[in-house]
Amino acid sequence: MKPCRRYILVVTIVWVITSFSVLPEIKPAKLLQQMHDSIKGIKTVRVHISALEREENSFRTANSEIKLQINPRRLYFKNPSKKIEILFNAGKLNNKALVKTNTFPYITLTLDPTGSLMRKNQHYTIHEIGFDFVDKAVAFIISKDKDGLNNFKYYGKVTKNGFQCYLLEYENKNFAYMDYKVGESETVTSIANKLGVNDYLVRYKNDLFNNYDFVKSGRIIKVPTLFCKKATLYIDEKLMLPVSAALLDDVGVFENYDFTKIEVNKGIREEEFSKDYKDYHF
Repeated sequence: MKPCRRYILVVTIVWVITSFSVLPEIKPAKLLQQMHDSIKGIKTVRVHISALEREENSFRTANSEIKLQINPRRLYFKNPSKKIEILFNAGKLNNKALVKTNTFPYITLTLDPTGSLMRKNQHYTIHEIGFDFVDKAVAFIISKDKDGLNNFKYYGKVTKNGFQCYLLEYENKNFAYMDYKVGESETVTSIANKLGVNDYLVRYKNDLFNNYDFVKSGRIIKVPTLFCKKATLYIDEKLMLPVSAALLDDVGVFENYDFTKIEVNKGIREEEFSKDYKDYHF
């Protein structure tokens, strides 16, 4: 090889090595912090959500169209296939929601968002619809795991739901259940919030599906030691918002949410949170 060519080859190799060495390492902690900041920066959002939620021995799917204003909280929810519409305005109707269903008696109901009728067969309430529940889940995952962020791994960029995304996975193989003695005036939700664990998993392990009343004081129930065993997050590189989130326990996936048609902070007109809006059927 001629000296000139050898010199060019060496310079090229050195340039390539140097280029790779100066690339910043993408750390899960930084991605999660950016996702948190993006979620907290949301004032209004329009989004379609495809949900897969495990029930007792099967899965329930739902596709919803959402309009959400964060402060004051206003929400319009529509499930086109089931012809269900929900409208909620914080501070109005004693903080209850208007619900229009396609079942008898085909009237508009005023219901408590945290009551049994609206929570039946749902992992979350309408107060958690949007991206906040993902942020909350990540916070609980980290707080319950002594190794915290170290159990999150970054697996590069992938395409998901039409978005170019950062792929993150979390796993802790020490996921298990422990005994918990129910105290006075405790519900599944209050226990889950106090312990920082998943509400659904407490119900699933103790056959407490759709039980939203007080659990019998003194009862010994099983509660998870961690929020979940495994989680998968796809974070859009531009919006820095989760476009897909899945949580798993020792059985497998118990909930998965995909977000599409995301419009953030583009404003939603006042009348779109009114029951008399032309496109609604309350």
